[in-house]
Amino acid sequence: MGVMRLGYAHVRVTDMAEAKDHYANTMGLYETLSDVSPEGANRTFYKAWDEWDHHSVVLEEGGVGLVKYGWKVQYESDIDDIERKAQTFGVTVERMSKGENPEIGDGIRFTTPSDHVFEVYHDATLIGTEVGTHNPDAFPRHLVGVGVPALDHSLITAEDPGMMDRFLTEVFDFYATERVQTSLDDDADIIATWMTSNNQIHQLAVLAGPQGKLHHFAFRLGDWTEVGRAADLFSMDDVPIDVGPTRHGITRGQTVYFFDPSGNRNEVFAGGYLAYPDRPVSVWTPEKLGKGVFYHARELNDAFTSVLT
Repeated sequence: MGVMRLGYAHVRVTDMAEAKDHYANTMGLYETLSDVSPEGANRTFYKAWDEWDHHSVVLEEGGVGLVKYGWKVQYESDIDDIERKAQTFGVTVERMSKGENPEIGDGIRFTTPSDHVFEVYHDATLIGTEVGTHNPDAFPRHLVGVGVPALDHSLITAEDPGMMDRFLTEVFDFYATERVQTSLDDDADIIATWMTSNNQIHQLAVLAGPQGKLHHFAFRLGDWTEVGRAADLFSMDDVPIDVGPTRHGITRGQTVYFFDPSGNRNEVFAGGYLAYPDRPVSVWTPEKLGKGVFYHARELNDAFTSVLT
C-alpha cells in the first residue's frame, strides 16, 4: 500500500528540560532514547503508549520548528517506488543508511516542493505497545498526564498548496478528503488540502503560507470527553491554549490547540469520519473557512494562521 502512516515528527525545541516536562509529564509520552546528534545537539526520542515502533516524536535542542518527518511504508520495495515517483516529479532524492536515525532502517530523504524534509523508511525497531499483544488491557493502568495513545497527523504551510496536493498524490498515492479552494470549479486555486493514504481522515494537511513552516503536529485521543479532560490538564500545567476545546467543520474532529514551551503548536484530536478514496472530496470556499476550521465560533483569529514555527 506504500505509505502506511506518519512515522515520526522531528522538531526543534529551545530548552530540552522544559520540553521533556511537557511531552513526558503533560502529554504522557514515554522516553525511549536520549542522545547527542552528530552535529552536537541534545536529542530525546519518545513513543506513545499505543505505538509499537521505537519512536514517533524526536526533540532536538536548538531553535524551534520542524526538522523533518518520517513516513513508514509497508514494504521495502515501496521505498524504491517512491524514489522513482519523486524523481519523476522533479525532486532530488538521496539515500539514507540504517542508523542515521537511531533505530530506523535504510530509506530515502528528499526536500518537498514546500521545502520540508521527508524521510521514507520501512524498518524500525519494534518495542511494542504498553499493553502488549497477549490478552491486552484496554489502556495502561498508570497513564501520565493526558496519556495520548499515538501521533496522529500534522499541518504544514506552503506557498503553493495545489502543488503539494499533486506531489502527495503522485508520489505518496495520497488522496484529498477535504479542500479549501477559491470556487467549486475543478480548476480553482487550492488554499488548503487535507490528505491521507488510508481510512484516517488526514495524515498531512497543507495550508497556504510561507515555505517550510510547521503549523502543528497532533496527537490522537479517543473521544470528546478525553479532549475536554486534556484541556483541563493543560490549565493545571499552565500550558498555553491556543483554541478550544471545539469542533472542526473540516474533518468533523474535536480539538484543542496549544503550545509546547518552545512555541511549537500541538493539537489533541478526536473523532472525524472514515476516509475512502471513492468518497467525494468535501470542498469549502474562503467565505466559509471560519466555520470550516472552528465550527462553533465560525470565525478565524489572525494568530491561528500566522503563528508558525
